Amino acid sequence: MLGVYVHIPFCEKKCTYCAFSSFADFSQKEKYITSLCDEINAFSRKGECVDTIYFGGGTPSTLEPQEIEKILAAIKNQFNVNSNCEITIECNPNSITREKLVFYKKLGINRLSLGVQSLNDDQLKFAGRLHNAEQAINALRLAKKVGFENVSADLLIGLPGCNYADFEDMLKTLLNEGVKHISTYMLQVEENTKLKKMIDENPELMPDDDNMVEILSKTANFLKKNGFLHYEVSNFALKGYESKHNYKYWSGEEYVGFGLAAHSFLDGKRIANPSDFKDYFDRKNVFSESLTNDQKIEEHIMLGLRCNRGISTRFLKNLGYDIEQNDYFNEFVNKKILIKDGEKIFLAEDYYYVNNFIIVSLLC
Repeated sequence: MLGVYVHIPFCEKKCTYCAFSSFADFSQKEKYITSLCDEINAFSRKGECVDTIYFGGGTPSTLEPQEIEKILAAIKNQFNVNSNCEITIECNPNSITREKLVFYKKLGINRLSLGVQSLNDDQLKFAGRLHNAEQAINALRLAKKVGFENVSADLLIGLPGCNYADFEDMLKTLLNEGVKHISTYMLQVEENTKLKKMIDENPELMPDDDNMVEILSKTANFLKKNGFLHYEVSNFALKGYESKHNYKYWSGEEYVGFGLAAHSFLDGKRIANPSDFKDYFDRKNVFSESLTNDQKIEEHIMLGLRCNRGISTRFLKNLGYDIEQNDYFNEFVNKKILIKDGEKIFLAEDYYYVNNFIIVSLLC
């Protein structure tokens, strides 16, 4: 079945590290929602079955609930939405209320992704977040009271003063609040962000890669001991609470993205909407490319070794590539870097954080 991604590019404030297509300017909001619904209604594969819908951003929870309802109605009018569809909405702790959460439940939204990022107020201030630790915890408790069982929390590794002892305390708090899914992202310094400017002026603020990898490795061990599955490089979940939508990205399944800068993978093509409002409204500069055979091989290996679904030797052979003839393959298997199970190949979890080297080697 198809996955649907909807990009909501509006935020109350741009975070210091954010390089996504998001804007702290709501002047285009009404026109954007109309254009977004028009794009959904014009999708050519009407009646397609859908089993995941994901509202990302930006901050989708900055919209009024009725605006989310309007977008969701357009999706349900255009697609055959599965009765067990996973419907996720990203929220920030400062922009959700009981009223919004109750409305989300009535709309059939059944998964929340909460941008906690840290439970240290100094780190949150550095990151440019608008909430504090208390608000984040209260948001988690409110979601639970309203009846959301499937709640994910994001955490950033690499903010100033970040150490594993404090990070484990954050993890314990999230687990105590009933969080079923945790995403842990290493802080990346992107061009044209406030963080890049801050680090250019104060290089000592640069996050230490080795420290971040150590924290992520210890985080994996801690969460595994608490029943969480490390199902993707940066993602952990109790069994049954993995993100079905994100699995589509890593498994090569089809998905369609609507909205500014949204991406799709359909009929063997990569499609990307423009990141400029004017081009989006005018439906100009939409990027599209058909994947070559080599690109299909590369993506299958790159994405499959990021998660616990692995890669398929049969799939690769059908594309004309026998990975078992690669010069490094047997060495990686003998060293238990790769795990071979029939036609499936998996990357050993201990090597998730150096997967780029392994992937490049397997493509040689």
